[in-house]
Amino acid sequence: MWSGEELDLDAYLARIGHSGAVAPDLRTLRALHRAHVAAIPFENVDVALGRRVPLDLGSLQAKLVGRRRGGYCYEQNSLFAAALERIGFDVAGRAARNRSRGSALTPVTHALLVVTVDGEQWLADTGFGWQGPLEPVPLADGARVEQDGWVFGVAAEPGGVHVLRALRPEGWADLYAFAPHPVYPVDFELMNHYSSSHPQSRFVGQVVALRPGAEARLALVRSTLTSVRVDGATEERVVGPAELTGTLARIFGIELDDEEAEGLLRLGSATV
Repeated sequence: MWSGEELDLDAYLARIGHSGAVAPDLRTLRALHRAHVAAIPFENVDVALGRRVPLDLGSLQAKLVGRRRGGYCYEQNSLFAAALERIGFDVAGRAARNRSRGSALTPVTHALLVVTVDGEQWLADTGFGWQGPLEPVPLADGARVEQDGWVFGVAAEPGGVHVLRALRPEGWADLYAFAPHPVYPVDFELMNHYSSSHPQSRFVGQVVALRPGAEARLALVRSTLTSVRVDGATEERVVGPAELTGTLARIFGIELDDEEAEGLLRLGSATV
């Protein structure tokens, strides 16, 4: 399903900094999930530059592993699914409606994974950016987990819908909701087409880079860099066009070539 047989597993494990044996068990799932989100940044540079975003495994390996770039949810979770499948996990896709942007009804555009281990389902999502979990979350109504001070929970709604939530100083906040039926790589392709090309997509025409750190969570959207700590303390500053490439490299670990850097400089100058 996820082309796991085509994956260079050793190269992937080296990319995320994981050493040691792997097996289709919960210990491995947790370790790989945490290592992946720490090592591979969430970013949309290709979309911002108007490029096509291929999801075939060869392209994903070349970009996220070989070039040590990052990607957004379809890229991140497709690569993670291939690695899990190669190791022997039972992996299924899901499609979610983002609720983190307020009460507006948004289209179903977020891709995540459900992994079954010893008969229990776990929500695995390496591609939700700065608000996402560091490790898998039990896919059970009322589940609550703490990950380095960040607390996540799962609630059930009518129709079998599950909601991933985050506990903040002001209370629980919904992140996204998804139905129980599986989706497939071809569905990731359809959502990817919307997110990478539709004029109403938040990824089109601006740079987005996100980092779900343990101590602080960081977001760069267009020219605003935001840092949020566990206690809710928030800091913001403006990143000018000339600073953009250096900020992406220094804070998010996104190394760009000269053509990409020049393209972002033009984009930033045009949107100031």
